Amino acid sequence: MLAGLLGGAADISPWQVVLQALDWLPFVTVDSGLAPVEQGLLYELRLPRVLVAAVVGGLLAIAGAGYQGVFRNPLADPYLLGAAAGAGLTATVVIVLLPGLPGGLPLAAFAGAVGGVFLAYVLGNTAGRAGGTATLVLAGVAVTSFLTAIQTFVQQFKVEKLQRIYSWILGDVGGGWDQFWMVLPYAAVSAVLLILHGRLLDVLSVGDEEATGLGVRAARVRLAVLLAASLATAAAVAVSGLIGFVGIVIPHVVRRLAGGSYRIVLPLSLVGGAAFLVLADLLARTVIAPAELPIGVVTMFVGAPFFVAVLRMTRQAAT
Repeated sequence: MLAGLLGGAADISPWQVVLQALDWLPFVTVDSGLAPVEQGLLYELRLPRVLVAAVVGGLLAIAGAGYQGVFRNPLADPYLLGAAAGAGLTATVVIVLLPGLPGGLPLAAFAGAVGGVFLAYVLGNTAGRAGGTATLVLAGVAVTSFLTAIQTFVQQFKVEKLQRIYSWILGDVGGGWDQFWMVLPYAAVSAVLLILHGRLLDVLSVGDEEATGLGVRAARVRLAVLLAASLATAAAVAVSGLIGFVGIVIPHVVRRLAGGSYRIVLPLSLVGGAAFLVLADLLARTVIAPAELPIGVVTMFVGAPFFVAVLRMTRQAAT
């Protein structure tokens, strides 16, 4: 986070930035020597951007770890059950058909993400318990395909809005303090719920029958984790757009460094995801400064090759 404050297009002394960061701490008073304009730049632009990136990255990573625990599949990610497709559809509708709606884009994206997961869950449960998590995954694929088709259809009404749509899809964490305070309550609730279910996810990893024998209601735990992870994903998407690979890559890294217990994976994914996205945003702001790359492009550049390497290492370990 300190690196995120230090980097940017404006030329500000790193030492003065450190002093200013110390001055923001409670009960600490330090004269950074920065002009009011520079202090305002740090406080109104860089600091909220760093905080939003940290919260969004942490939410996506811990949600990805939660999904992987529920489905017992390391390839599961926060967008598995249609959250991204639902958010993309409702955000596109607002951009194309309701451009003047105040505050409409984050709220629409949040509602769309929740709605996409809800549709997938209802559709998956129509097959009954026999389908299990595999049926739920297939329902997520079906809902994602259907909602993406509708989104593509809506885009054709105003082709001139495509640039804004794709800018949102590729992600942005520069929404300011309003976005940070908007996402913070959802982040706190969902993260606490997921971390509290770490031990139960460890029990689920041995199988539903064994978990039932140990007194754990597998269906109830699975539903609670899905709800908390979906809430985290919806909150992240609402303020940042669709940022990929965080929810897959970070839990993999954590498992390799700290083991497979979800009591460890969940909290460390929260911290690791926050650090990863803050650094990704720093690259997005500095690589082609004073212009900016979409943060989603940076996570793809970093995440895709890393994910391929993880898959190769997993394959070698299996053989």
